[in-house]
Amino acid sequence: MVSNRSSFRDPEKEDPAVTNQASRFQIVGERTNITGSPKFAKALKAGDWDACLSIARQQVESGANILDINVDEALIDGEATMVKFLNLIAAEPEISRVPLMLDSSKWSVLEAGLKCVQGKGIVNSISLKDGEAEFLRRARLIRRYGAAAVVMAFDEQGQAATRDDKVRICTRAYRLLVDQAGFPPEDIIFDPNILTVATGIEEHNNYAVDFFEATRIIKATLPYAKVSGGVSNVSFSFRGNNPVREAIHAAFLFHGVAAGMDMGIVNAGMLGVYEEIPKDLLACVEDVLLNRRPDATDRLIALADEMKARDGGGSKLEVKEDLAWRKAPVAERLSHALVKGIDAFIDADTEEARLLYKRPLDIIEGPLMDGMRVVGDLFGAGKMFLPQVVKSARVMKRAVAWLTPYMEEEKRRQVEAGGTARTQGKVLLATVKGDVHDIGKNIVGVVLACNNYEVIDLGVMVSCEKILTTAKEQGVDVIGLSGLITPSLDEMVNVAKEMMRLRFDVPLLIGGATTSQPHTSVKIAPEYEPGVVHVLDASRVVNVVSALMSPEQKPNFLAEVTEKQRRARDDFAARKVQRKLLPLEEARARRAMYDWARVDIPRPAFLGAKVFDDVPLSEVVPFIDWGPFFNAWELYGAFPRILEDATVGAEARRLYEDARVMLKRIVDEKRFTARAVLGFWPCNGVGDDVELYTDESRTKVLGHLRMLRQQAEKHEGQPHLCLADFVAPKESGRLDYCGGFVVTAGLGVEEFAESFRAKHDDYSAIMVQALGDRLAEAMAELMHKRAREFCGFGKEEDLTNEQLIREQYRGIRPAPGYPACPEHTEKGTLFALLNATGATGVSLTESFAMTPASSVSGFYFNHPEAKYFGLGKIGRDQVQDYARRKGMTFDEAARWLGPNLDEDSAPASAAA
Repeated sequence: MVSNRSSFRDPEKEDPAVTNQASRFQIVGERTNITGSPKFAKALKAGDWDACLSIARQQVESGANILDINVDEALIDGEATMVKFLNLIAAEPEISRVPLMLDSSKWSVLEAGLKCVQGKGIVNSISLKDGEAEFLRRARLIRRYGAAAVVMAFDEQGQAATRDDKVRICTRAYRLLVDQAGFPPEDIIFDPNILTVATGIEEHNNYAVDFFEATRIIKATLPYAKVSGGVSNVSFSFRGNNPVREAIHAAFLFHGVAAGMDMGIVNAGMLGVYEEIPKDLLACVEDVLLNRRPDATDRLIALADEMKARDGGGSKLEVKEDLAWRKAPVAERLSHALVKGIDAFIDADTEEARLLYKRPLDIIEGPLMDGMRVVGDLFGAGKMFLPQVVKSARVMKRAVAWLTPYMEEEKRRQVEAGGTARTQGKVLLATVKGDVHDIGKNIVGVVLACNNYEVIDLGVMVSCEKILTTAKEQGVDVIGLSGLITPSLDEMVNVAKEMMRLRFDVPLLIGGATTSQPHTSVKIAPEYEPGVVHVLDASRVVNVVSALMSPEQKPNFLAEVTEKQRRARDDFAARKVQRKLLPLEEARARRAMYDWARVDIPRPAFLGAKVFDDVPLSEVVPFIDWGPFFNAWELYGAFPRILEDATVGAEARRLYEDARVMLKRIVDEKRFTARAVLGFWPCNGVGDDVELYTDESRTKVLGHLRMLRQQAEKHEGQPHLCLADFVAPKESGRLDYCGGFVVTAGLGVEEFAESFRAKHDDYSAIMVQALGDRLAEAMAELMHKRAREFCGFGKEEDLTNEQLIREQYRGIRPAPGYPACPEHTEKGTLFALLNATGATGVSLTESFAMTPASSVSGFYFNHPEAKYFGLGKIGRDQVQDYARRKGMTFDEAARWLGPNLDEDSAPASAAA
């Protein structure tokens, strides 16, 4: 390809005074990114190419000038999927008229895309974070295909915040790219980091000015280079106040474009016009952006509050609750309470209704179900969100609990008279054997119960035998299986096979974080002919179960599902690209190599295990990563941006406030007990093992950590990684150290959650479980920080929580069961080394899941260049070698390594 200086707009050639800011700005659309758009992810995983193209088309129609394409997902063949999607886009003139930004963590996927993308592509992104050599290697690959590159203002020390650091890093990157890599300067797009202002922290006050000045210098000193950035970052302090945020964005762009900004991520539909910003607001906004006065933040906050109060929006001013609905008839009050999730008056209103209605069931089937139908319709249409549904469920459960004694008496009389009691149908739910995670299953149970289904919840770690025996005894209409850890996938296949062998004929539902539509289609559905349906989330379950329970709908529904699964299997087979696997010994010969004579090896402050009992929760809370909390409630988006999202922002804010209130109670009342055990051991690398010693003399072996090595063929010069590579090999003559940990915040979680369930308050119960998970992950982050301090190099750290979440520190903490070391039984070795159960109360199930569920474990590797990676597919030779090292049979090792086992190498039992 020939590079083209006119590929992107050049603000220096346009007149800022006469050109509309929006038309001058290149907007990057992110909804074709599988990690950033749940809708796109669902369509891509289901092989619904028409839906994928529709999303891309909608972005272009909405004003996107560039599309960001990311298809990274475990069960998707990234290279083939990227090629197919780009080829489909090429046939759509309405979409292919805009440039494409190829976004992937896998360079093989990027290269596959660059080979077939039309015109000039853009790679997102590269930086100096991993050092100059890797930066130049990636840049040269990009240049081979004539693509442009987004270059982040990051280096080995972290993110640039000040003007001088932004300019220094971008200048260094520019010189490396132009002078050493021969990279066309017009194909360089710098992102100098737009950071949040008006935070109340003094050092943040100049962030916007730093960006403007850095942009001006970059444009003046780095010829032809472009400047981009995420504009919404600047206004996070005012999330929830869209008028003020729009004004900040418009003013920022006015000054940013004048400084030379070319493109960025900004909501095209909410791009205000600078000249139309009210003068009083503009003055306050520019005081903040341009750092013109020390009280600028306080003045803008005051004006923002005035605006929200004046315009009827939420503000810090007290707003009295509107109780006009209390004057309505009781049936309307009950429906209103359900839709709004208000439980303050439900007992009194339910009793009032009971005295008016002939039968208690008439109240449930009348006003209560009327309200729940509205909730269901709004939820199904995406106009109501899961936290609201669970609050409605709380109201419904309290009303039903009030009526239950009266219904039981009526039911007794009815049965005595020869009648029967009827529900919509029976649904059995269970988290499969070896797995302890049940938040998602609990939510599904709540939603089904609210729709008058009888739910039999068997809980967690339920054996196949118990599931099927109970299903027969209870005469259930549907069986639902849930799981989080990867071994649960194999157990679901086993349950499906047993159901087929025992001639069950009820539908099987599959759900949980580890499951997916492709996996269900490829691995589970073929094992059970009567019907297997993957349920993506709680919003789908009522419609699915309703269709399966309807004699009229069920045949067509299952036929449609079966046909989609057949197409998914065919598509999966067609998309498979057989990647060459190197022989194990050749992969080992291409291991990561280091000059061990010069590598810094810190000695920990202690050796052996150290127990941290009853860690104050107040020390843990600051380390919480809130992003996954919202995901648990099926609200998707990056935190804190989700709090001002146009669709889910209002509910996200309410959920966040409820969470903060519950978290304060948990901390104040010491409801959870947080414990940890850390350990460090002298060690050396021996092949792909980490050999641990009882002491520094290395005369007695304590044990081994068995690691696995990448075998998929890579470009020349790229190492085939194994975690043992980050430990000094025995032949180096140097002593090294590695560590391990088990932490929990789960002691007390289930008891506290159960206290709410006993009061029919599932919303609070699920909230407690979700916060338990967040505190466990926060404990892992806190203890890793302490581990780095014990090793010396962490004592000088001064990182924000955001930097900790992004892991901008030395060292890694990979966990057994995750991509770098996906085999779960290594947890058994770790627990034995730490005496983890005795120290923390955490134990392992037969599938090596941890209980209580709010627990985390893993290893510490402190090598300065240690990094996370995915193992990928491995061959039969490595499985045989691993089985020998672990003392397993080949079939046992293949079963534990199933998701990573190359299918041509799998025995029949593992491949099934």
